[in-house]
Amino acid sequence: MNHYVTGAFIKSLREAKHLTQAELAEKICVSDKTISKWETGRGLPDITLLEPLAKALSISVIELLSGDCVTNQNIASNMLRSRFYICPICRNVIHTTGEVITSCCGITLPVAEPETPDESHKIKIEPVEDEYFITIPHEMTKQHYISFIAYVTTEKIEMLRLYPESNAQARFSLRGTGRIYWYCNQHGLFYQNKKKF
Repeated sequence: MNHYVTGAFIKSLREAKHLTQAELAEKICVSDKTISKWETGRGLPDITLLEPLAKALSISVIELLSGDCVTNQNIASNMLRSRFYICPICRNVIHTTGEVITSCCGITLPVAEPETPDESHKIKIEPVEDEYFITIPHEMTKQHYISFIAYVTTEKIEMLRLYPESNAQARFSLRGTGRIYWYCNQHGLFYQNKKKF
C-alpha cells in the first residue's frame, strides 16, 4: 500500500467537523492522547480503527487513506455528468453520476477520460423504428475488443456489455439528445454527442 492515513489529514477533518480530540476519541473508543499522537505523527491508527474513524469523520475509508475528500457537485444527478471507472484486472465497469473515489481488485480506479474517436473507433448510428441501431466496425477478438456501449441522456442510461467474438453493436431507445460512450479494451473510452434525428 502506498498510502496510509496522515495525522495532518485527521486533524483537518476533525477541525472541519468542529470536534475536539476528546469528542473524536469518544466516538471511536480511544483516548484523547491517542488522537493527539496520531495528529502529531507520533503514532498511526490501527487498521481495525480505520472504518470507525472514517465514519466518525463522515468520509469513506478510501478517502481517509488517500487524503483526498471527494465532494460530488452533481446535486441534480444529471446523467450527462456520468463517469466510468474500468478495472484493468477484472474489467468491471463502475458507473457513477459524479466524481467518486472507488476501487476494485485492491486498486483505486482513476476515472476513464472519454476521447473523440479516431478512424478505427468511429461508430455508425441509424434510426430503426423507435431505436438507435449502433454499430462499430471494430475487431472483437479476445485480445482487442469493445467491452461496452452506453447511451446517456439527462435522465437515463442504457448500457450494453459486449464480449469478444460477438458483434460490436447495440440498440437503444430513441430518446433524443444525449451522449454515446464505448470502451475499447486497448485504447480506452470514446464518446460522441448524439442529437435527435
